[in-house]
Amino acid sequence: MAMVPAAPSKTSRPSGGVGESLRESSVINLTGAVTMVVDDSPFALDLTSQALLGFGIKTRYACNSGAEAMDILKDHPVDLLIVDCEMPEMDGYALVRWLRRSGLDPNAFVPVIMTAAHVRRTKVKEARDCGASFVITKPFSASTLLERLVWVARDARPFLEVGDYFGPDRRFRQGDPPGQERRAGIIRKTQFDAEQRAAAGGVQ
Repeated sequence: MAMVPAAPSKTSRPSGGVGESLRESSVINLTGAVTMVVDDSPFALDLTSQALLGFGIKTRYACNSGAEAMDILKDHPVDLLIVDCEMPEMDGYALVRWLRRSGLDPNAFVPVIMTAAHVRRTKVKEARDCGASFVITKPFSASTLLERLVWVARDARPFLEVGDYFGPDRRFRQGDPPGQERRAGIIRKTQFDAEQRAAAGGVQ
């Protein structure tokens, strides 16, 4: 006997909230986006903020921990969240899962890009299951970040509540996100590692 998947218990769609300004037009204007970047690495935090600034996006909130980000998100609306997957104490998955289930309007519906040094299949699944919009590999090029920003800005997937999951519809296939770069990603990682060593004074 065929099993029929259980219907979602609740459906909703971001509408009229913060972040909608990114989705309203075919011309994406990112300059006014209230952006939060969360990363326990000061180097990575600065690198991401500088990449965003290259597109005219000023990072309003730069946080070194999930706990710091939580305190701000409770009181201040944001348009875009970029968060590292792996951080001590509260990792990025826990932060995004909390945010999606927080009931904070409009922050619970904000587009979320997660970053990770190594994106394995298990990490992609965990990012998807916590409610993230997309996950990209660090280090990333400016063009790759911009491509992902435009994709999440135009992401019109409805939000679903299924069991303990709340976030973008994971079954949605239309307009799938751009594929991960592989060989170029390896080259960028080599460059990134060299820059980190240089910044730390580790180059002999």
